[in-house]
Amino acid sequence: MNTISSEWTKFWSVRSTWWCLISGVLLMLAYSAVVGFSLHDGSNRPMAPHAVVAGAAYFLTQFAVVALATLFITSEYASGSIRSTLQWVPVRNRVLAAKSAVLLPVLFGYGVLNTLAGVVVSAPLIPAPGSSVGEVLATAAGMGGYFALLGLLCLGLGTALRSTAGTIVTVFVLLVMIPMFAGSLGWEDLVNYFPGFAGVNAMVTPGQPNPIFGGVAPYAPWVGIALCAAWAAAGLATGSTVLRRRDA
Repeated sequence: MNTISSEWTKFWSVRSTWWCLISGVLLMLAYSAVVGFSLHDGSNRPMAPHAVVAGAAYFLTQFAVVALATLFITSEYASGSIRSTLQWVPVRNRVLAAKSAVLLPVLFGYGVLNTLAGVVVSAPLIPAPGSSVGEVLATAAGMGGYFALLGLLCLGLGTALRSTAGTIVTVFVLLVMIPMFAGSLGWEDLVNYFPGFAGVNAMVTPGQPNPIFGGVAPYAPWVGIALCAAWAAAGLATGSTVLRRRDA
């Protein structure tokens, strides 16, 4: 508990945490307002508010989460404070476990908050029928779960790479570039198993199209969360292995 308390204090005591959180919410609000006005004018394909916020999460807000979770570990390597952290907590896996325990609830709540904020902005602008309460809650749960697991993936990769820029670029390639390349080759089914698209599939109710590419996911929303969890576990396992071997 002392390790978690220490990581919690470090997380909230740096300005980068607040800048990332505020930036993500502002990006969500801006995207929801722009798309809402576009739908209100009839200049875009019909889209319910919960689908709008899922699109905002993928195109914009998730990158604030990536930056936040990455800086949580790489800033310590940049400043050299990781030496003190590992001296205070010599069991390497305990450091990652404590940081994960901080990120999980914060990023889950952040996903729920962003969903509600985006719906509040976009719903009044979008013509009926809009989103049901169940659809909004499902999107909120899916976004919260995705953001939390995405944070763990970034934490693991950041631990392995020790570089803010390197981690952010690697995650961007994994979330966007490789799926785009796979889609361009006609491997659309493969795209659904990458973390970004699995996360968006977790935000929509079964049978509804993915707001990013319009296709219907070949699995239930909970499977999307399970896929994100598998990616997060792989990232943490990589980070843990490198941390134990390189910083033993």
